[in-house]
Amino acid sequence: MSELARVSLKIFGQVQGVFYRNTAKLEAEKLGLFGWVSNNDDDSVELVAEGEKEKLEQLIDWCKKGSFLAKVEKVDIDWQKYTGEFKSFEII
Repeated sequence: MSELARVSLKIFGQVQGVFYRNTAKLEAEKLGLFGWVSNNDDDSVELVAEGEKEKLEQLIDWCKKGSFLAKVEKVDIDWQKYTGEFKSFEII
């Protein structure tokens, strides 16, 4: 069985107003992950996702590139213990 995990990401660069959250949601759903993505006041984007660790790693790879209009400069990654609290992936 695949290892379940949780990851918290903070994405920096030109990531607001470029469809980053919407495309991140679509990517997470395609990978079968649950959680949320949100804009921060400091112009970064925050994303928390849970699911199979291998799928989370694929989402991280996507987040480092982002949507076609995004210019990602840096992604802070914080691995955490899986909680199972999410039932969908939401933009908040």
